[in-house]
Amino acid sequence: MPLSEGLASKSKTQQQGGVLDTVKTVVYAVLIAVFVRTVAYEPFNIPSGSMIPTLLVGDYLFVSKFSYGYSRYSLPFGVPLISGRIFASPVTRGDVAVFKKPTDNSTDYIKRIIGLPGDRIQMKGGILNINGEPVKREYVGPYFDPDSPRGYAYQEYIETLPNGRKHPIIEIGDNMQLDNTDVFTVPPDHYFAMGDNRDNSQDSRTREVGYVPAENFVGRAEFLFFSIDPSAHWWEVWKWPFAIRWNRLFSAIR
Repeated sequence: MPLSEGLASKSKTQQQGGVLDTVKTVVYAVLIAVFVRTVAYEPFNIPSGSMIPTLLVGDYLFVSKFSYGYSRYSLPFGVPLISGRIFASPVTRGDVAVFKKPTDNSTDYIKRIIGLPGDRIQMKGGILNINGEPVKREYVGPYFDPDSPRGYAYQEYIETLPNGRKHPIIEIGDNMQLDNTDVFTVPPDHYFAMGDNRDNSQDSRTREVGYVPAENFVGRAEFLFFSIDPSAHWWEVWKWPFAIRWNRLFSAIR
């Protein structure tokens, strides 16, 4: 065989091997990413203001998938390979949690867990009542939504749940549509979720959402890794230095 033909054959084999190695690397990377996303942490972004002031539109956060154990909704596309929950851990009152919307089981919602199985939840004049007892609410002052075109003013409070967990909430007023409700009795293996933006949240107070089955939990929100205000889209990199909320990066979610 002429020497030139031998070199060409060797070069072609090396090219084929290089392509195969690249494909293997990509496949391994995808499998690792899917594994981490399924069993450890999954990124989410906040598209609405229902959790203001805790979470803002444009926040990007990591949710721990192992916090409550795993269900079919821990898997990509909700593949029904798991029945109920495995390695289950209890959901804690006050957690900010991601769950599948109970009325369609496909849309991701993020809210604060207010009621546990068996609890009686009611709103009276804007005050949250749990098992017949009003929850302590301390006035902080006016809250101005920095992303609102009109800089809309709310009233901010610190709410203290029965287990001592404190978190901020905002209200437009105390006599809005969801500020006075009937008593909700949380069924077994279900939870009651509410947004911190009390007058602008579709949550367990509405038929659109209702009680959250334990199986529907995806995970607990842990910390922000990125945050950008509406003045820049995610792809407008040149605007990032002015739009990034630097003080929110890598902050814990409480």
